[in-house]
Amino acid sequence: MRIQQNCKYCNKALQGRTDKKYCNLHCKSAYQYQLAKEQPERFYNIVDNQLKLNRKILKEFNKGGKVTVRAARINELGFDANFFTHFWKNNKGEVYLFVYEYGFLKIKEQTKKKYVLVLWQEYMNKSKI
Repeated sequence: MRIQQNCKYCNKALQGRTDKKYCNLHCKSAYQYQLAKEQPERFYNIVDNQLKLNRKILKEFNKGGKVTVRAARINELGFDANFFTHFWKNNKGEVYLFVYEYGFLKIKEQTKKKYVLVLWQEYMNKSKI
């Protein structure tokens, strides 16, 4: 005697294989999506979303290749300087932090905190010997 099983998503009676859990691909996909939404956001997603936001903000402000912007102006848009992909140190010892191809350097002019925004240049690549 077979026990009647129902779809995990829509609760319709299932026909076919005994180990079937969903009535169609739509129900399977919708059920998995619902489960994923109920889970707390994963650390990877948090970091990836912040990197995407940082890149978007840097791209928006840096249209000319090198720009100086007040820190408060980009911070209010959600920019977080703690999230970056790599860094580059120039001959003066200044460390530029990069979010993919967009870089920034924290500076202080008088009493105002600012960022110098730059684009990644070919000369910044490390020599491959």
